[in-house]
Amino acid sequence: MKRGFYTIMSAQFFSSLADNALFVCAVKLLQTGAAPKWQEAALVPMFALFYVILAPFVGAFADARPKGRVMFYSNTIKVVGCLLMLFGSHPIMAYAIVGLGAAAYSPAKYGILTELLPASQLVKANGWIEGLTIASIILGVLLGGQLVGAAISSQLLAIDIPWIDTGIDTAPEAAISVLIFVYLIAAWFNTRIPLTGVLMRPIPKNLVSLLPDFWTCNIRLWRDRLGQISLSTTTLFWGVSGNLRYIVLAWASAALGYSVTQASALVGVVAVGTAVGAVAASLRMRLDQATTLMPLGFGLGLLMLLLSFIDNV
Repeated sequence: MKRGFYTIMSAQFFSSLADNALFVCAVKLLQTGAAPKWQEAALVPMFALFYVILAPFVGAFADARPKGRVMFYSNTIKVVGCLLMLFGSHPIMAYAIVGLGAAAYSPAKYGILTELLPASQLVKANGWIEGLTIASIILGVLLGGQLVGAAISSQLLAIDIPWIDTGIDTAPEAAISVLIFVYLIAAWFNTRIPLTGVLMRPIPKNLVSLLPDFWTCNIRLWRDRLGQISLSTTTLFWGVSGNLRYIVLAWASAALGYSVTQASALVGVVAVGTAVGAVAASLRMRLDQATTLMPLGFGLGLLMLLLSFIDNV
């Protein structure tokens, strides 16, 4: 692997780590402000909002500029979202801004691999990126839970900067201020990503012209039988997994009386299970066997229903 690939991995790890830790901090911030429960649940779709809205455009934006620079811009947007959350904006709106940065980050993250590495190394490279992303999800949720916990937050709030009133007075605010520095670390790694020398493709002046091509590509994928299964099951599975982050937090609080810090450990366990399943699938399953896994999806749904009957551990 080229040296630049490890720089990309480092940037991806810290950026994803902060994304997942910030989710826990945003939940705690809403709880501290006595916000309605539906607002906590709304964090998940609001983060994904710009993934959907900007889907036809973010790929073209990533192809029009060096992808390391695009990733730097994206992390800068995430920092702006954190600052908005920290200094008065509604957590849901601020978290949506962070989602905007994540939506712009994704195509650059994957696209640069094809520019930097030969085709023979792409499968291995994608495996490393996905594995590192899953690790960052696990560690990010755990990090967020620990940062808003009494043990660490009390030490963070005890830090005093002479002659400066930061306005940071609560545990989630202190945690978010730490995550800003994590995003800055990711942004620094972005600046170290080498130029690949690939010719940039200018963005069309008329952005609407991107829509027909995006629509055509989607139609082509959905008309392919295996493509249908891949898109539908992947969409449903990751949709459930994304919402499960919040569901586990809410369930642990209502059924088990857990704090956010304790519940975040359960979310980490869910992510561990996801990682184990991903590794097992990569070792044992072939593409032509993909449809045989559908019963496991039904089983996942039934297991989620069983959570309703658990009220102690």
